[in-house]
Amino acid sequence: MKINHLGVLTGGGDCPGLNSVIRAVTKTAILKYGMEVIGFIDGFRGLVENNYIQLDLRRVSGIGHTGGTILGTTNRDNPFNFMTMVKGIEQASDQSDRAVSNMRNLGLDGLIVIGGDGSLNIAYKFYQKGVKIVGVPKTIDNDLSATDVTFGFNTAVNTASEALDKLHTTAESHHRVMILEVMGRYAGWIALHAGMSGSADVILIPEIPYNLDAIVAKIAQRFRQGKKFSIIVVAEGAHAAGGEMVVHSLIPESHDPIRLGGIGQKVAQEVEDKLNHIETRVTVLGHLQRGGGPIPYDRILATRYGVAAVEAFMEGKYGTMVSLQGKEITTVDLQEAIKEIRLVPPDSNIVDTARAIGISFGDS
Repeated sequence: MKINHLGVLTGGGDCPGLNSVIRAVTKTAILKYGMEVIGFIDGFRGLVENNYIQLDLRRVSGIGHTGGTILGTTNRDNPFNFMTMVKGIEQASDQSDRAVSNMRNLGLDGLIVIGGDGSLNIAYKFYQKGVKIVGVPKTIDNDLSATDVTFGFNTAVNTASEALDKLHTTAESHHRVMILEVMGRYAGWIALHAGMSGSADVILIPEIPYNLDAIVAKIAQRFRQGKKFSIIVVAEGAHAAGGEMVVHSLIPESHDPIRLGGIGQKVAQEVEDKLNHIETRVTVLGHLQRGGGPIPYDRILATRYGVAAVEAFMEGKYGTMVSLQGKEITTVDLQEAIKEIRLVPPDSNIVDTARAIGISFGDS
């Protein structure tokens, strides 16, 4: 089947590198294959409401280095559970057939979905309804199991590392414990990489439940050695052994309704209670990790993904996700890509490396 007309959308949280993918998809489709490309506005909402723009070479010019997404995005509008107002009351209904009808009426031959596990789960459901789909792995959390790296992750790590560089000077000046809370949901990749890069003393991640006494012992040991400050990096999903993750809020209409947050403040209070002679301060990076332009690594990776997504369509590889495997970009079944999230193995080489240079994970 000849592919003449592609659609593309960005779903879920924003991420550095989205515009690089959009640019690569559009330029490859037009310049190499003479296709038409349209972009749906605000993710799957645009698909349901038939809200889109024509993507041409002029519209994607100069966007590869910019953050955010020119198409807009949302993590709440699932077409299979779409919230609409009925007689003044918000109700959920399945609008997926409406979305499929819109694509057919537009003459689309396929759809490229740029997203994390939530958006790609939705994409797979559309594939099961007969839509030709190719996914592109996007998340700062780096928690998609079927690819070595997701674009946006390294930029988020860079942002967190820069924050740690700044926290070091104020921590040392005031002899404080400084805690940096970072994103990552249920995976500790950002905290682990940023903590190692930023010379943290303690790194707390969901995969290794912490013991407060071990954290306090590490800080006390540093004081005995004449080091009157400590840096702790906490992943938002970190939790004490036998304890629960700290939930900031619930968004019922979202694919992933749990919003984590607050563990940094919890650890800070516990540390201060144990070591009342040491001041403890918390910095929560939050959405700063999603903002700004992508670093060169992510610009290149996102571009490679965008080109590979178009090539996958031309090769008839529908129902797949483009994936980085070693040095090569390949494709994997979309069903395999969303089967499970990728967590930090507690016995991995990178964790062992961190332990070897004296970083504590709060477990011993």
